[in-house]
Amino acid sequence: MPQKIRIIGVPMDLGASRRGVDMGPSALRVAGLQSRIKHLGHHVEDIGNIIVKQPEEMPVGEKRSKYVDEIADACKTLGHAVQKSLEEGYLPLVLGGDHSIAAGSTSGVAAHFRKEKKQIGCIWLDAHSDMNTPESSPSGNVHGMPLAAILGYGVPELHDLFGYKPKIEPQNVVLVGVRDLDSHEKKLIKKLGVKTFTMRDIDERGMREVMADALKFAMDDTAGVCVSLDMDFLDPSDAPGVGTPVRGGVTYREAHLAMEMIADSEAMVAMEIVEINPIIDEHNRTALLGVELVLSGLGKKIL
Repeated sequence: MPQKIRIIGVPMDLGASRRGVDMGPSALRVAGLQSRIKHLGHHVEDIGNIIVKQPEEMPVGEKRSKYVDEIADACKTLGHAVQKSLEEGYLPLVLGGDHSIAAGSTSGVAAHFRKEKKQIGCIWLDAHSDMNTPESSPSGNVHGMPLAAILGYGVPELHDLFGYKPKIEPQNVVLVGVRDLDSHEKKLIKKLGVKTFTMRDIDERGMREVMADALKFAMDDTAGVCVSLDMDFLDPSDAPGVGTPVRGGVTYREAHLAMEMIADSEAMVAMEIVEINPIIDEHNRTALLGVELVLSGLGKKIL
């Protein structure tokens, strides 16, 4: 069915050590995102980018959570934009930027449904769990911390957005495709009971079974599902232009199947796509693939 889609760009690389993912929104737009979504029959509105400060403008701040105040400001602005989009009947499509923006986009979705006393779920498609805290992070880069914040841990400036925590209950958060976890993250995943499907699970069971279970957990007693797609979910051979590539990721077709099954569920209420770095990409390959995956998530079918 036709939907109203609102595109929101967040040109941020404050959460990462490698520069360049702030150009991700531009790369996706250049790859024809808006026109190709319209071709599916959806109504699309692009409201441009929220304002994000540049690293050159200010000091790093706290070394264990670099630029956290500026990241929190951008996330708050993003959260309000996402919340407003849902109130106006739009599905927010957020373009990153590094993955720290997820604290803002997810907070906005959760705040919208909280007014109706409803919970949401989340499917986190990523090579990493992003569940570090300032105390555990080896780098102090906030893009490794947003899911911890969404679950009520780690950076207060992020987990206290909109005045409450957690934004999502742990039993409704599902990690898919992870293959690079720090020791603290492993402990927190087990402590909270976050459903996790590693690359070994995908290898052994196949993407179809994994996504069927992921959707079941994320949709259990929730009003809808946020989808957070980090392009390092895919193997670097298919998506070379990402912030933190990790070998052994999902294949081109596995990624499309995951997004197609999300579309079939009709449960997605918001989507973000993050960590595209055009500086290290090859002729915008990663953004072009990102657009294809967005289209699959919005209902494009082979036949």
